[in-house]
Amino acid sequence: MRTYNMHEAKTHLSKLVAQAADGEPFIIARSGKPVVKVMALDAPAADAVQRLGFMAGEIKTPEDFNRMGASEIENSFAGDK
Repeated sequence: MRTYNMHEAKTHLSKLVAQAADGEPFIIARSGKPVVKVMALDAPAADAVQRLGFMAGEIKTPEDFNRMGASEIENSFAGDK
């Protein structure tokens, strides 16, 4: 996402708003610090996008997952017997 300083944003506001309306949001900064984010009204908010479970069904967990490497871990703490 591009960042523009206040003067540059004022100079090219029409072009920048058209780009934001086409799905390219941008940030306006004052003295190098981000102040506002400009984006299309119909764009989904960042917190509205649900990421939980986005790979559901894509990954299979082995049945012995909870026991994998148990003997190596035990040997690391107890030593070889």
